[in-house]
Amino acid sequence: MTIGYFFHHCWLHETLALLTSQLHPDAKHKEDLVFLKDVFSEKSLAYLMKLAEEIQNGPMEGDERELLLLLSAPHLKAILAAHDTVAQKNFDPVLPPLPDEVDDELEEESVKIVRLVKNKEPLGATIRRDEVTGAVLVARIMRGGAADRSGLVHVGDELREVNGNLIIHKRPDEISQILSQSQGSITLKIIPAVAEEYRLKESKVYLRALFDYTPFEDKATPCQEAGLPFKRGDILQVVSQDDATWWQAKRVGDSNLRAALIPSTQFQESEGSQSGQDIAGLRRSFCLSRKDRQGSPGEPRIPDSALLDFLIYEEVTRYQPHPSERPRLVVLIGSLGARINELKQKVIAENPCHFGVAVPHTTRAKKSHEREGVEYNFITKQAFEADIQSNIFIEYGEYKDHFYGTSLEAIRSVLDRNKICLVDVQPEALKILWTAEFKPYVIFVKPRIHESHCKRHGSSSSLSEMRQSAVLMGERYGHLVDRVLVKEDLASACVELRDILQRVETEVHWVPIGWARTT
Repeated sequence: MTIGYFFHHCWLHETLALLTSQLHPDAKHKEDLVFLKDVFSEKSLAYLMKLAEEIQNGPMEGDERELLLLLSAPHLKAILAAHDTVAQKNFDPVLPPLPDEVDDELEEESVKIVRLVKNKEPLGATIRRDEVTGAVLVARIMRGGAADRSGLVHVGDELREVNGNLIIHKRPDEISQILSQSQGSITLKIIPAVAEEYRLKESKVYLRALFDYTPFEDKATPCQEAGLPFKRGDILQVVSQDDATWWQAKRVGDSNLRAALIPSTQFQESEGSQSGQDIAGLRRSFCLSRKDRQGSPGEPRIPDSALLDFLIYEEVTRYQPHPSERPRLVVLIGSLGARINELKQKVIAENPCHFGVAVPHTTRAKKSHEREGVEYNFITKQAFEADIQSNIFIEYGEYKDHFYGTSLEAIRSVLDRNKICLVDVQPEALKILWTAEFKPYVIFVKPRIHESHCKRHGSSSSLSEMRQSAVLMGERYGHLVDRVLVKEDLASACVELRDILQRVETEVHWVPIGWARTT
């Protein structure tokens, strides 16, 4: 009994009374008679009738009369009528009836009719043609897709019909297009695989992408609609590596729970076995980073776009700094015009007890106001050259016939005092610092360039050089950068840098998996 019918109690009372008078033992439709008797024997109906009668015949007080007038208002009756109409509707999708007969050629085979309902989402399955039998088979099930959620479609199933249409003579790309364009209900005629117990195992492998990937520009992908587009720096969770060529993955942070396809590392390991067309398509779909072949034995090798081999992913894990550990090293790299040294010095000067700088070495003479080990570590040229041979410097250079350099020990000295060490270096120095010992957090500082700079600096060519410097550094070293700081002015940049440094100490970050395994 709906709300609208309850408030139309007068008409309900009269109708029930009329029906009661029409009930006779010799009614032709005995089933209807039994049904009506069961209805009228319900206690709840009797209570409702009694309540309706009392409301209709009994004296009404002020509140009751006001309620009756309110419920009799036309607009409220319309709302109740609309409620009753909606409540009685069935909004479930209307599925077509199952076929009454199965083709004669399939009578002796185990045929399964699967009906799925999808909207604009992909079906979540890819197909392939068996090279021997020519059968159209389910190649993979995408985790979280419509096919996976149904639990009715499995890898290895043979697909015979889609919505009543034979597909045995169609190409896989034509079938994929039919499936992707189908909306609402899809009816599949399937011959189940021999082994239906297929379960996708959730993986704990996380990768940082070192390239931009666009599936629709990759002709090598088995299904462009099933591909996962991503940008360099995105964190991907690989949920299946069952296919050695195309992994299933999800982008961490996405609300979409369906997995999609990404190229596996096999593309970088077996280029020679791929067709020229496939490799060309893959290369167009992303910008490759390179892997440094050089370095000390046992040390991680750094992706570098100038070298020969390329690395497309880096395995990472979540890392939470612990109070008992040394702080992470913070590395500032900057493009032309960023003036990162003044930014570093200002932040350190504001809180010298918490932040520190690695004291550089130099071969020049000490000035009267300078102190050993404060402004510089003063050493002889012979000692400096010996230290170069011993590889103690992360970088060094010569200025006015004097050497200057920053050593690993100078960095360790700051970190050992439980201070955050800030160093501004050339990006090439990351090849030495990229270790589990330092766990460098890399900040790329670049100036914000307005057209008003042209008036102040009077040179459009210098602004062009600054823009080009930022672009080149981003392309070459962007895969190593944790945060980009766009410097508008010194004051605002200091505020942003302090906020970043606080987050480095307290928040969880993604780091190369080898850094977290080292104790």
